[in-house]
Amino acid sequence: MREVSIRPLVGKRDLKRFIELPYRLRRDDPRWVPPLRFERRRFLDPHKNPWFEHAEVQLFTAERDGEVVGRVSAHIDRRWDEFQGGNDGMFGFFEAEDDPAVFAALIEAAADWLRARGRERMLGPMDFTLNDECGILIEGYDEPSMILEPWHPPYYAQRLEAFGLTKQADLLMWELWFGRLKEGTELHPLIHAAAQKSRDEGVVLRSMRKAEMAAEVARFMEVYNEAWGDNWGFVPITEAEVAFQAKSLKPILDENWAMIAEKDGEVVGAALTLPDVEQALARMNGRLLPFGWWHFLRRRRYIDRLRVFALGVRSEYQHLGVAAALYERHVQTAAAHGPLGGHMGWILETNDPMNRAMAGMGGRVVQKYRIYRLPLRGVSEAAA
Repeated sequence: MREVSIRPLVGKRDLKRFIELPYRLRRDDPRWVPPLRFERRRFLDPHKNPWFEHAEVQLFTAERDGEVVGRVSAHIDRRWDEFQGGNDGMFGFFEAEDDPAVFAALIEAAADWLRARGRERMLGPMDFTLNDECGILIEGYDEPSMILEPWHPPYYAQRLEAFGLTKQADLLMWELWFGRLKEGTELHPLIHAAAQKSRDEGVVLRSMRKAEMAAEVARFMEVYNEAWGDNWGFVPITEAEVAFQAKSLKPILDENWAMIAEKDGEVVGAALTLPDVEQALARMNGRLLPFGWWHFLRRRRYIDRLRVFALGVRSEYQHLGVAAALYERHVQTAAAHGPLGGHMGWILETNDPMNRAMAGMGGRVVQKYRIYRLPLRGVSEAAA
């Protein structure tokens, strides 16, 4: 077989080829939904995505006979260094043909780039952070792709592990159908008791206001940055990143499913649940034109599942039952407005309170993603 070569991206033509690869690799797989190309270009543009303000990145393609057969990013996030410690580098945006030579070339390219910058360990995949698409799917291949969830065929995990990458953390995706629960009977009595306590303490739930999207997302991110602070891999989101996220989310936000918990006018908890717009994107092949918009508008009304992207409570209010009140609100919203349910997470496998809560509401783990690590003492040694 002909040799695989690695090409660092240097211009718009290279970036286009980088973005296009998964559309070729996955075009015949119904479980993968192509993202919008313009959104991918915007996300990877250092002049538009504020993540680049505190990071350094190099994108690579693997080529054989002039054709792109794989891709990867190598990146360093100075805020990760600040909040997680250590001397880590990351890889992400990993896509490759089922060929061990392609996997080896990509991992070696990312590892060499990070090692040259003094990094001691490589983690990933992260596109670019744990707030974005992350992990390699290792269980649940029959589940369809959903919003902000990557999908990979089984050979991805097999090839990476054969090369010497090992588990750093597993992320669980739970399935839960709120619309099949009866608020008064099928939620655990302790959830109802805790939710009632929150109301007795003056906690009030409301929907986010789409007309004030930037301010609402900023309120949500205040909760997010505090509530998730103790989790492995957490890095607080900057104000500029909040604004970038708000602009991306506004077109798909359903006010019924974006929830704020307040006490005496102060935001104490929040939940951001998103309709699975990938059901509407499935026929668009990543393009709005010439007919993608028609498919999107036609299919959007048929969306029947959602993803609970994040749910959290500020630490000083976690004893008031605010999370339980948000769970109840999800059941009520499903009954009144739909969709009836979908995916909850991801949730770290070590997050016992959240995993117990999901199990207590009748959820089941339907997918598992893995974040890998590779010591950068030399790829050949690490793989031995």
